[in-house]
Amino acid sequence: QDKGTKMTEFWLISAPGEKTCQQTWEKLHAATTKHNNLSVNSKFNIPDLKVGTLDVLVGLSDELAKLDAFVESVVKKVAQYMADVLEDSKDKVQENLLANGGLLEQQWQDEHKFYFSYLDIVSFIFIFQGVNQIDNDLKARASAYNNLKGNLQNLERKNAGSLLTRSLADIVKKEDFVLDSEYLVTLLVIVPKLNYNDWVKQYETLAEMVVPRSSNVLFEDQDSYLCNVTLFRKAVDDFKHKAREYKFMVRDFQYNEEEMKADKEEMNRLSTDKKKQFGPLVRWLKVNFSEAFIAWIHVKALRVFVESVLRYGLPVNFQAMLLQPNKKTMKKLREVLYDLYKHLDSSAAAIIDATMDIPGLNLSQQEYYPYVYYKIDCNLLEFK
Repeated sequence: QDKGTKMTEFWLISAPGEKTCQQTWEKLHAATTKHNNLSVNSKFNIPDLKVGTLDVLVGLSDELAKLDAFVESVVKKVAQYMADVLEDSKDKVQENLLANGGLLEQQWQDEHKFYFSYLDIVSFIFIFQGVNQIDNDLKARASAYNNLKGNLQNLERKNAGSLLTRSLADIVKKEDFVLDSEYLVTLLVIVPKLNYNDWVKQYETLAEMVVPRSSNVLFEDQDSYLCNVTLFRKAVDDFKHKAREYKFMVRDFQYNEEEMKADKEEMNRLSTDKKKQFGPLVRWLKVNFSEAFIAWIHVKALRVFVESVLRYGLPVNFQAMLLQPNKKTMKKLREVLYDLYKHLDSSAAAIIDATMDIPGLNLSQQEYYPYVYYKIDCNLLEFK
C-alpha cells in the first residue's frame, strides 16, 4: 500500500470459529484480498481467559467500556504532552511515541504477553491503577514543567516588545547615568523617531536646570529611540509634564545593579532548570506512553473477548482479527464484512437493511454490526 492510502485506523473484529478458528481467519483474509486488497489483516491473539458466569461478563462489559475510554484518554494526553514538550516538531514526536520500542501500528499486530489469565475485576483494577498512576504523575510533572516554562516566557517577554514596555535592564550601561549625586539625576526618555528632531531642539529647555548636551541615543527599536538626559532632581516633575506634551515618554527606571544582576541570574537559572528537566521528562513520557499504550491493547483484547463470549456463547470459540483498512475502499470493506457475517444476527440484518436513521437505532453511539467490532484510532495527535 502506498503511504497516501495507509490509515492510522484499525478495525478490531471477531467472528465465531467455523470448524476451526483458522478457517474463520482464512475466510476473512480471502474475502478482503479478493477485491484488490481492501485491508491489511493479521490475527489478534487473545489468551484463553477463564470465564465466570454470563452475569459477571455483562457487568464486566460495562466496566471495560469505561476503562477503555479512560486508558485511551491517558494515552492521548501523554502523546499530546510529548508534542507540547518537543514544541510540536512533528518528526521528533512520532519517533518518540513508540510502544515496546516499535511503531504503534506494529504493536497491535504483535504477540502480547498478557498480564493475567483470569477474567475478573482484579485484572481491571490492576490496569486501572497502573494507568491512573501515569495520569496523576503526568499532571504533576506537566504542572512543574509548565510553570518553569511560563516563568521563563514571562521573563523573555519582559526583554522583548516595544521600548515603552520592555525591560531596559539589558540595554543600559552604568556610564549612561549620573549616579550617587545629591542634586543630579538621569532620566530615560522614549522619543518617537518622527519627533527626534524636536527632541534635539527642545530637551535642554523643557524645564529649568537641564544639563546641556547631556542626551544621547542609547538604543532604538522600529519606532523609537531610547535617550538619556540629566537634570537637577527638583526639575524632574516639571520636565516630565512638559515632555508629555511633545510625545516624549519618560520611563520610570532606577539604575540598580543588584536588581539587574538578580534578573539576569533568575533567567539563567530558569533556562538551566528547563534544560535539566527536559531530558528526564521526555524519557518519562516515552516510557509511560509505551506502558499506557500496551495497557490499552490489553483492554481492547479484554473487550473483544467479553463481547465475543456474550454474543457467540460458550464454549469460547472465536477468532479476533485486526484489519487496517485501505482508506479509499472502506465502504467496500464494510459491505464485504456484512456479507460474510450477516447470518450471525437476524435482527441486525433487519436494522442494517432498513434506512439507518430510524430513531433509537443509534445504539448508544457505538456503531452496530453483526460481528464484534471496535475501531482503534492510532492518530493520537492533533497538531494545531
